This record gives sequence, C-alpha cells and structure tokens, in this order.
Amino acid sequence: MKKNKVQVFSPLSGQVIPLEQVPDPVFSQKMMGEGVAIMPTGGDVVAPIDGTVVLISKTKHAIGIRTKDDTEVLIHVGLETVTLKGEGFTVFVNEGDVVSTGQKLMTVDWDFIKDKVPSIITPVVITNSAERTVEYTDASASVAGDTLVMSVSSK
Repeated sequence: MKKNKVQVFSPLSGQVIPLEQVPDPVFSQKMMGEGVAIMPTGGDVVAPIDGTVVLISKTKHAIGIRTKDDTEVLIHVGLETVTLKGEGFTVFVNEGDVVSTGQKLMTVDWDFIKDKVPSIITPVVITNSAERTVEYTDASASVAGDTLVMSVSSK
C-alpha cells in the first residue's frame, strides 16, 4: 500500500529556518514535534495544508489543522505571544472549519507585536510527528501558501 504524503507549505512569507534554531527550547528541542520555523517578512498567515481547523488558541496566536490522514500541523505565531492576550491578531476561521492550502487564517499586526515579544519567528510543527516521517525541502525563502517546506507521511 502506497503511503500518502501530505505536502506542507509555508503559512507565511519569509525566511525558512531549522526548528533547532528557534530561541525557545520547547520548539528547538522538538518537544512539540518536528517542523520548521519561518521568520516572517509580513503578510497574512495562510493554511499550510488542506484540512480541518482543530485548535484556535484563546489568545489567537496559534492555530492547529488536521488533514484527512490525521497529520496535525500547529502554526505558532511568534514566541511568548500568549502574553499579548490576542492583541495584534485577527483570526478569520473557526474550529471545525475546513480550509484549503493558501486560505487566509489570520492577519497579524507585525509592527505591533514585534516589540512586545522576544521574537516573531513562527514555528510550524507536526504535533504528531512521532507517528510520522517528516522530510524537509531545502527552501530558504518562502512565499505564503506557495513554498513547499515539508512532506509528511505516516510510518
């Protein structure tokens, strides 16, 4: 049986950075799972995959999406952005919504948040990567919804 590969695109335009370089041990030590990080150059956060929105944090800084094959992708905008209590974030989807790759999920007031948090680097994590095989592309610059950053298949 051929394993399905889920293609994960960048949710933001910016620079693609290995997760190990994120200045937060929860992400750099992959406690949340495998993935990449994007240092955004601005713009909207878009869906990196086709799937169903399964999580929108109360503070709007994180969105989780699950694909049909149960791959779970978490987009965590910035570091310690939970402290902003939702300020600077406008979310355009609800939990339970079915989204398509490239669909706008949220806008971020980057100028507002960048001086209030340690970093706007945005981890994109496969939260159930222990049950998956993650292959990374060599993309270094990304265009939101267009640049393939990872392929994920079940083990």
